[in-house]
Amino acid sequence: MATQRERQIVETPTEARQAEPGPSVLALLAVSTGLAVLILGVVWFAFFRT
Repeated sequence: MATQRERQIVETPTEARQAEPGPSVLALLAVSTGLAVLILGVVWFAFFRT
């Protein structure tokens, strides 16, 4: 458990590494990947279609 010593929080290495990415990280990844595919599709359609 994290303790506070002289106005500084002291944690073990395991506590310091713990994180909860949650669904917002997944949503950001999905949206950014979708936008990248959309932009590349527009570029391909504008410049490389025959």
